[in-house]
Amino acid sequence: MRWEGGRRSDNVEDRRGMPVGRGVAGGGIGVVVIALIAMFFGIDPRVVLEQGAGMAGPPAMETQRPPVQADPAEGRMKDFVSVVLADTEDTWTEIFARSQAQYEPPKLVLFTGAVGSACGTGQAAMGPFYCPADRKVYIDLSFFRDLSRKLGAPGDFAQAYVIAHEVGHHIQNLLGIADKVHAARQKSDEVRANALSVRMELQADCFAGIWAHHANRSRQILESGDIEEGLNAAAAIGDDRLQKRAQGQVVPESFTHGSSAQRVEWFRRGIESGSPKKCDTFARGAG
Repeated sequence: MRWEGGRRSDNVEDRRGMPVGRGVAGGGIGVVVIALIAMFFGIDPRVVLEQGAGMAGPPAMETQRPPVQADPAEGRMKDFVSVVLADTEDTWTEIFARSQAQYEPPKLVLFTGAVGSACGTGQAAMGPFYCPADRKVYIDLSFFRDLSRKLGAPGDFAQAYVIAHEVGHHIQNLLGIADKVHAARQKSDEVRANALSVRMELQADCFAGIWAHHANRSRQILESGDIEEGLNAAAAIGDDRLQKRAQGQVVPESFTHGSSAQRVEWFRRGIESGSPKKCDTFARGAG
């Protein structure tokens, strides 16, 4: 992926090594729930908090962390994240402008281990997440190492897909989709609520593909093998593959992010079409 010469975003907030602030909730989320969430990208933290309702303990106390050590590899990774975020800003600013709308980019917070957000205390084990309450994306850079080594999805474009997916949740928030789905989930049984979550995640995958389409058309970021890296990452975090790995069986009714085949399909749709209109995962008959 050609990124080194790209613009750096001003919307990166580096909290690595900083104390963990008090969360509004999340301190009582059970270990089992955390372990399950750890296998997924981009989960809406409100889903986590709903699962932990009634179990919340005292707010997370602030914990002092040692300063971040100078690490050339991490410094390069921070640059990469900043460039990809800037690229999503350029892409979605252009797309919104076509509809006479103004794009409001999210902040991206880098953290180590744990972080306080308006959605509660986030843990590195949860993977990257977007908090609609403060419009921020949260990422512990160690996740990219796990993505490669533990989930078998190496490559810089695989990492870019993760960032673009989280920004996709921000787009859903700006468009009012997230609020509508959250309200519908509140009125649904568990199976229906899970199905709605799947639709949300697949749409974020499609939005990530839209970014790749426009970024390559405008700035020629893609190199040979990049698309395959992204599709491999989408497949690696399908619910069926993760459940098979974790528990030896697949339970479709419990899916919250979609199967590997679904995630690949919707990411591909975004890449090939470049049109948000092709990302209506909520339409009747959408796969």
